[in-house]
Amino acid sequence: KKVMLIFINKCIKYYNTIKHLRPIQIIGQIKRFFKVSKNTRINFSKHYGLRPISNKFIVPANRNKKMLHKHTFKFLNEIKNISGVSDWNDYSTDKLWLYNLHYFDDLNSFHSNHRTAWHEDLVDLWIENNTLGEGVGWEPYTISLRTVNWIKWHLKGQFLKQHVLHSILIQIRFLSKNIETHLLGNHLFSNAKALIFAGLFFNHNEADDWYNKGLKILNNELSEQILNDGASFELSTMYHILLLEDLIDLLNIHNTFERPAPKGIKDKINLMFSWLITMTHPDGEISFFNDAALNVAPSVEEIKAYIGRLNKSRIINVDIEKKLHQPIINLENSGYTRLQAKDLVLLVDRAAVGPDYLPGHAHADTLSFELSLFSKRVIVNSGTSTYEKNTNRHQQRSTSSHSTVMIDGENSSEVWDSFRVAKRAKVFKSVDKIQDKKIMVSAMHGGYHRLPGRPTHHRKWELSQSLLEITDVINGMGSHDIDLVFPLHPEVTILNYDKESVFLDILGNRVGINFSGSGELCVRTSTYHPEFGLSIENMQLNYRLSEKLPSRIITRINW
Repeated sequence: KKVMLIFINKCIKYYNTIKHLRPIQIIGQIKRFFKVSKNTRINFSKHYGLRPISNKFIVPANRNKKMLHKHTFKFLNEIKNISGVSDWNDYSTDKLWLYNLHYFDDLNSFHSNHRTAWHEDLVDLWIENNTLGEGVGWEPYTISLRTVNWIKWHLKGQFLKQHVLHSILIQIRFLSKNIETHLLGNHLFSNAKALIFAGLFFNHNEADDWYNKGLKILNNELSEQILNDGASFELSTMYHILLLEDLIDLLNIHNTFERPAPKGIKDKINLMFSWLITMTHPDGEISFFNDAALNVAPSVEEIKAYIGRLNKSRIINVDIEKKLHQPIINLENSGYTRLQAKDLVLLVDRAAVGPDYLPGHAHADTLSFELSLFSKRVIVNSGTSTYEKNTNRHQQRSTSSHSTVMIDGENSSEVWDSFRVAKRAKVFKSVDKIQDKKIMVSAMHGGYHRLPGRPTHHRKWELSQSLLEITDVINGMGSHDIDLVFPLHPEVTILNYDKESVFLDILGNRVGINFSGSGELCVRTSTYHPEFGLSIENMQLNYRLSEKLPSRIITRINW
């Protein structure tokens, strides 16, 4: 009976995951399973010249240095050497580390001109050591990012040799036959970007075909992947920056070859930049909702600088000095809200887990929030350090790593594997109100309806002068274990605490948090993950109770 029950539950989980996929994804997955999608019959004819450049290519967004020495790299906070052919596909290494190795981001990083000899050697080494169609380097996504980086490098003035140009031709020919329709999302957009870059870079009918193919995908995906409030539809601040960078790069290269920019791209950049600034903390970095970490995408400041360089060249007009004066900014399409008052910024998640057919970067973080006081992060979501299929990945996606309510030890959405979600939390009854100098936002979700008694979580945030009051109401039937989770930023100091209150020190400012309910506060050690491969010890506040529903917890934060 037990084995049969496990099997049935597993089938239900797969059904609740697969039923949201689009037919094109299912067909693509089947082809990949039977290994019929990878087409390696490629035309090896030599390249046929480059398109004449009309305008100067503006220096793109810089990333942090990743190449420490010749053949020595630091990705995901782990240093490794590349000494032989097998190192490019060493499957004892984290696959995301290998992905980064094949991206060649260091060619367009800060002070990359100081490492030109290393880069030239590395490009030659990749061509020599990576056989067509084999390994990580020939996955469509790595081809897309690498070829764009090589072309950017050339356009900045580091002219590519003939054999490197020929290699790009082969890679793009391979990519054009292996578009990632089984994944869609950011992978598909990166495929389109690479086809457009190569289509403008080379001067031939075949290149025109690549450009047209990429442009067709781009035109379809612009309205699909960018919501009306400017958010990337995968609802990750990190992937939002990557997509915004893609759009700015596309605008840049179209100007370089004096081609009209794709329709609507400038408006999308404006919207995306506005969304990004709204979702940025006073410390100048992104908030952590869903898969998000620092030092993957360019920093917010570097995106501002890139836009500034384009502004000076009159390629785009974006207000990079945008100020956020409003006490409440509701990003209605994506489901996020920014509240602010003197000394406080509050970022609230009333969003879906992501697109129904693409929730791979989702966390079980519904109705979570991030709080900054005195320009410092205080209550946080715990970030992302790995994409590997392991306990760390599962823990970091779980509700217990986010500033929200967990019931019966379960996740608000059924996150599983590395990038899978079965049943998803649905947010409803979102309300915003400003009255008597008090800002109030609220929402409910039914992610726990799969549990006995169908618990519903309702959360309300009320912000007034030097007081944030959070009310959590759990409605439903029966008795349940309720855990209110508040992860603290590692730089927050706990002064003292008892069963219902805690006092914190933030830059010498005393902050009090008081819990009102039938539970008891406990403080435990946890981990915070601001970058991939990085885990920092932090403290987590847990207010726990076990009682018959309905249940109510009121949290008052004053400073």
